Amino acid sequence: MIDGVGEVADRLASAADTLADLALDRLRRAAEAARDGDPSDAATDGSPASAEERARLLAEEKALTRARRAVEKAVHLLAPPAGGDPGP
Repeated sequence: MIDGVGEVADRLASAADTLADLALDRLRRAAEAARDGDPSDAATDGSPASAEERARLLAEEKALTRARRAVEKAVHLLAPPAGGDPGP
């Protein structure tokens, strides 16, 4: 493997983990917005703002997940080949 590539792959793997955490946070917040905006719940008003917030959070989650997948592909491309052969 080329010098420094393993370090870059490790940093990318860490970035992928961070993106996954952010995506899960957006899903949690979208679920909370859905629960808080439930018109059947007498404690909330079911306002359209909740629906808009939920849609925004879900769009952010989708973008974060796509970014995480792209970073994971880069990590895979930089990983040493199976079998321990370091290549040329």
